[in-house]
Amino acid sequence: MDVVIGIDTGTTATKGVAAGIDGEVRVSTSVHYPLSVPGPGRAELDASRLRDAAIEALVTVAQAVRERGDRVVAVSLSAFLHGLAPLGADGTPRGPLITWADNRASAQSRRIAETGRARVLQARTGTPVHPMAPLAKLAWWRDEDPATLRDTPRWGGVKEVVLGGLAGEGFVLDLSVASGTGMYDIHERRWDPEALDIAGVRPDQLAEVVPTTTALKLHPDVASAAGLPPGTPLIIGAADGPLANLGVGATPAGVAAVSLGTSGALRMLVDHPVADQAGRLFCYALTENRWALGGAINNAGSVVRWAGQTMAEGFDRPAAEGEDADVRDAALLVEAAQAPPGSDGLLCLPYLLGERAPWWRGGMRGAYLGLRREHGRAHLVRAAVEGVCQQLALVRDTFAAENIAMTEVRATGGAVNSGLWVGVLAAALDLPVAIADTPEGTGLGACLLGLHAIGDLPDLDEAAALIDITGHTRPDPHDAGLYRRLRPLIEKSAEAVTDVLTELDSLAPSPLPSTEKAVGAGPA
Repeated sequence: MDVVIGIDTGTTATKGVAAGIDGEVRVSTSVHYPLSVPGPGRAELDASRLRDAAIEALVTVAQAVRERGDRVVAVSLSAFLHGLAPLGADGTPRGPLITWADNRASAQSRRIAETGRARVLQARTGTPVHPMAPLAKLAWWRDEDPATLRDTPRWGGVKEVVLGGLAGEGFVLDLSVASGTGMYDIHERRWDPEALDIAGVRPDQLAEVVPTTTALKLHPDVASAAGLPPGTPLIIGAADGPLANLGVGATPAGVAAVSLGTSGALRMLVDHPVADQAGRLFCYALTENRWALGGAINNAGSVVRWAGQTMAEGFDRPAAEGEDADVRDAALLVEAAQAPPGSDGLLCLPYLLGERAPWWRGGMRGAYLGLRREHGRAHLVRAAVEGVCQQLALVRDTFAAENIAMTEVRATGGAVNSGLWVGVLAAALDLPVAIADTPEGTGLGACLLGLHAIGDLPDLDEAAALIDITGHTRPDPHDAGLYRRLRPLIEKSAEAVTDVLTELDSLAPSPLPSTEKAVGAGPA
């Protein structure tokens, strides 16, 4: 079979996937790397390692494809949004890549909002003004290190970094990732002059924006290492979130996609850019006439990983030598499922990495409310899962406020392997949740977009029929009603404690530099 290889660069792993026109994932691999936390509010990746990981994943999958007797007809790319790194004139990284989880630009995003410009910028660019966005990150450089900002020949995110290693030509960026920078006018299709003025960069320091179906060519050395023919098409691809919709078949009207990986997101596809006047939803491109409307949350699988790291000591089932953290987390979730819905009155604000949608307020921190002596580890872990799913439900409520109907959710990401996660998600959203037959939703989406780009999949809506569904989880009516009653308490609590938590954070001593191990990365 002719196949496309999708390369999906995530927060803690790069995945390689091979799939053909039948939508079946035939080969997959993962290359992991640590997320560095060098100081309070910081979250960085080694940009050069991202390039190496993409090449490693491509070579591994290409070899496996050949061993199966299949033929690679193209390579297509996916990347997580909101990264930023200084680049040399030849595209070589000059420093670490600052990720979406990095909050160093909180003061800058707050100042932009205080000027009253945030809503109009979001309406034009599709990206909320928030510390995650490259707009705010560049404003941080403008304030803290203006010489570096001025003298850096190029600035780019994950896609530009990876393309610098895989492509043989050009300094280009796809429309999808550009629409997540906060600096690209999605209506006029140009870098936004006001945003660039705030960021302190010139248009020539940023990449040329091209359609997501644009075909480049693999660098000859990369093609040779992967055993692929010279001139193999390299489809520039899109951002991970919109591609996850495609990869789980969430393309028809009313069908949304939920991603539950390191972070999370809820998205629906619409046929034109939509400006949410209340400033609660983002709008990112999949193609020039398909756009993902939705909201991302900072905390999903990372919250359970934190729970495993902090609550597993003395766990009844001791960890075996060298046991994988995923196994430990799965055991915690089984234990947490024994606690009742609502966690016996325990509420978790799971904002360990701050938070994004639907409020887009920087400086948020996590908290447990309602703790009593009878609450145990199972309650604490279950409350964290409920807090994450309730945050996604707050995003879903925003769609309802905009009179956008949502009838079904298709879920992807590492967390969907847990019955607790899926059951709580269905009840919180009060919608049936379908699980795609592949955990590689984003990588498969990259493959399908690649097939579309080379003409083998003319209509992207056909992708929905290609995706096998393993089953539907319908919401428990009692649990759905309980979570509906609890949701206003989350909003009240988050509003009430934000100032206190922010002040506490300013008084806390700076943590030592550290790294976070892979958490089952997923799109945001």
